[in-house]
Amino acid sequence: MNPASPSRRAWLIYGVGVFGYIVAVTQRTTIGVAGVAAAARFHADAATLSLLAVLQLVVYAGMQIPVGMLIDRAGPRKLLIAGMALMIGGQILVGVATATPMAIAGRVLVGGGDAMVFTSVVRLVTAWFSGRIVPQLFQWLGLLGQLGQVISAVPFALLLNESGWIHAFLSAAASVLLALVAIVLVVRDHPPLAPALVRPASLRDSLRLLRTAMAQPGTWLGFWTHYTAMASVTMFSLMWGYPFMVHALGYAPSRAAQLLIVPVVAGALAGPLLGRASARQPRRRARLVLHITGLICVTWIGLLVWPGRPPLALLLVTLVAMGIGGPAAVIGFDHANAFNPRESLGSANGVVNVGGFLASFLMMYLIGWVLDLHSAGHADTLYSLAGFKLAFAVQYPVLGVGVAGIVWTHRRTRALATAPHAAG
Repeated sequence: MNPASPSRRAWLIYGVGVFGYIVAVTQRTTIGVAGVAAAARFHADAATLSLLAVLQLVVYAGMQIPVGMLIDRAGPRKLLIAGMALMIGGQILVGVATATPMAIAGRVLVGGGDAMVFTSVVRLVTAWFSGRIVPQLFQWLGLLGQLGQVISAVPFALLLNESGWIHAFLSAAASVLLALVAIVLVVRDHPPLAPALVRPASLRDSLRLLRTAMAQPGTWLGFWTHYTAMASVTMFSLMWGYPFMVHALGYAPSRAAQLLIVPVVAGALAGPLLGRASARQPRRRARLVLHITGLICVTWIGLLVWPGRPPLALLLVTLVAMGIGGPAAVIGFDHANAFNPRESLGSANGVVNVGGFLASFLMMYLIGWVLDLHSAGHADTLYSLAGFKLAFAVQYPVLGVGVAGIVWTHRRTRALATAPHAAG
């Protein structure tokens, strides 16, 4: 296939893959918007509420490497179909749940299905496209996928408030069914005339490909890039942003839902620019991510040290900085794509995708733990502004580990690079 002119079928498959990812992000982020309703429905404290999101991300992150190995072995189409089926079952279970354990089981299924989507679509991109367009398509995938967050923040939140818990989550499950039908009808693993990849025939062969991917410093540079750039915006959007803005800052629920769209808009504006920069100047990818991480840290300092309630302008700047971190995290897949052979890209992308969600669930759980510790069991102070300011400070040690990882692996990749296009 000519990399300069991808076929119409390639674009159609990409479009369906993007739609599937939008739907997956919607399912992933519904619990953040439903956090207040979940606390009332299940009579849950902050730590238990965070468990609904954290366990989902633990499953997501824990499945990334096995999913990557399965993509290398079975192909992305089968994984996409399985992922959609799991999310349908999970959202139905959450919708009919009347107790926390049942809701947690549903979110585990959602996390398992969600885990199969992004890396499968990334693999479709590398199968159907080539050349400098690939980093840009990665960015557009991540960018358009965040429309799922908009859907959960606005239509889903409205449906939840107007029609109730059950109708909202069953409607979310119906949207996954639509994506599943589209994937079955349209998606194929590779172009019909492309040489077929040699797939691993056994678990031993799959483990060999995994070891190949994990031996590449570029894979770990991608891991730490994803870990560092994605964590804050995921933590805020998926779990703690909505309660923080409603309870600690006093915004109306509708205003808080609207503000959750700000990082999406920021990512939409920054993503194409970062995609072009990553394609044209691969040697500066790591430095670019470090600068963006620094911006996130500086804006959060202003928000946390502001005496009393911070002004809306400062909150908006912080939301924009976190939003830019979303597309910056996608640069991690550019590293994996540059340093790994095609036959092990599924495994490499799986390793990379663990990073951001590992950091995110660490942040989310630690924030819930600090909130409970600060409130000392008093429900009226659980979501206090002082408690949130203290809890949000846990971002810094988590991000510090990621920055150290980027610096270390970037030095290793530069030392081992033998061609300009492979430099990190």
